[in-house]
This record gives sequence, C-alpha cells and structure tokens, in this order.
Amino acid sequence: MGPVVPGASAEAAGPEEPARAGSRVRDLLLQLQDLQAERSEAFGLLNQGHQAYLSSGPHYDFPRYRQLVHEVTEAFASISREVLAIQKQLEDVHGRPDLAQHLARLQDQEQQRLELTAALQLARQKAQEEPGSAALRDEVRELRQRIIKTMEVISEIVQDLKYDSEETE
Repeated sequence: MGPVVPGASAEAAGPEEPARAGSRVRDLLLQLQDLQAERSEAFGLLNQGHQAYLSSGPHYDFPRYRQLVHEVTEAFASISREVLAIQKQLEDVHGRPDLAQHLARLQDQEQQRLELTAALQLARQKAQEEPGSAALRDEVRELRQRIIKTMEVISEIVQDLKYDSEETE
C-alpha cells in the first residue's frame, strides 16, 4: 500500500481535480502577475539609470550605465524564462493553449517594448547632444508614443488573459 495523503480518498479525488486544476492555473497566473511587476520595476530601474547617465554628460559615466544595463538584461532574461515555463505548463500540463497563446503575445510585446526603450534611450542621448535638432526631438516623441501604444497592447493582453482564465472557473 502506498503513502497516505491527508484528506485523500478514492471518491474525493474525482470532484476535487477540476478545482485543483483551476487553482493551479490561478497560481500560475498569480506568478505571472508577480513577474510582470518585476518586469515593470526593471524598466523603471533602466529608465532611472538612463536619466542618471544623461545627467553625467557630456563626459558620460558609461561604465556604471553599462553595468546597470547588464544587470537589467539578466533580470529580463530570467523573467522571460519563467514566463515561458508558465506558458509551457498552461499548454502541456493544464491543456490551456488559449492562455498559453496570450503569454506568447505578451512576450512578443515585452520584447518590442524593450527594443523601443533602447532606441528611445539612444535617441534621447543624441537629442541631448544636438539640442537644436528638430528631427531628433520628433524621433524621441515618436518612440515615446510607440512605447505607450505597446504598453496599451500589453495591458489588453493581460486583461484578455484574466478574462479567459475566469471564463472556465
């Protein structure tokens, strides 16, 4: 006879299974929520670090900024690995390809946000070095707008994920 699990019985295993599966999906989505908060915090650190970097001009403190970028890049990579693991669990373990697809879209948009942020930081530095350039100011403005639109899409994906996950509970 195998190990005894408290509260487990043959007749209780069936009805509890869907509730526990829903609970596990909910736990994964709570974990995703925490990861998104970490990602948001990392973007905040990156932006603060870039502000400090720009303030150190014209003789920029590049070594310090490079270290920050390295640390934030590692954080983003770690978060992405965890999100991909959640995506795989949702699809393979919980049979929720619909939710997994939302995570794939989320990852794509977060990647785009990161790329746009890097482009914005370069444009802001160029605009600071050439304050009279209207083209550079326009580029900064356009990149900011693209980041805002990307963040709106991310927010919509998170809302869709929440709605679709509650739909089956």
